[in-house]
Amino acid sequence: MNAVVRMAVLDLRTVAPYRYQGLVVFGVVVALLAHNRPVVVVPALVLLVTSQVAAYPFVVADKAGLETLYAVLPLPRRAVLLGHYAWAVAAFVATATVGTTLALLLAWGESVPFGGRTLVTVLTLSWAMFVVTVAIQFPLFVRFGYSRISVLCTFLPLAVIMLAVTRLHLTIATFASIQAWLPVLWVAGAAAIVGSAAVAMAADHRRAG
Repeated sequence: MNAVVRMAVLDLRTVAPYRYQGLVVFGVVVALLAHNRPVVVVPALVLLVTSQVAAYPFVVADKAGLETLYAVLPLPRRAVLLGHYAWAVAAFVATATVGTTLALLLAWGESVPFGGRTLVTVLTLSWAMFVVTVAIQFPLFVRFGYSRISVLCTFLPLAVIMLAVTRLHLTIATFASIQAWLPVLWVAGAAAIVGSAAVAMAADHRRAG
């Protein structure tokens, strides 16, 4: 098994004790937002649930001193950091898959049109939210540790997203009007994740030094 994948699996096992907490939050978000607006289910879950789940390995590492364990594992430090990103992307894929299924079922039950271009638009918006959150948070977690920077890392991505939404008047309809550009947003998001990982590795070297 690839070293990065092994680290992502370790992150999964690390956050397993928090699974019930995550499921409760997941259920609350669906219950509160899904009744009349199935279209917002996936973005809401990604913003409110995935961003938290993706950060859990850093939370547990700070509480349990797992950085010491990571240092003695037969894994390169690069694989440890990239494993955190792989875990985050896996969390996004899982949330988007389950959220999309729920949204489709809710839309079907309420006879609300939801599919095709709308679905692609919703997933793209969700990906953009995920990328902004992870790209900002992870280098800061790596450089300063979760406990020292958690408050800033919680509100900074939200502030960036809210500023973009209000200043640019972004809505699902806005994204739907630029269908031709949606693939570009996916590629740009992937590039941002790669860039964030590079920044995180540089920050890790500075912290170690």
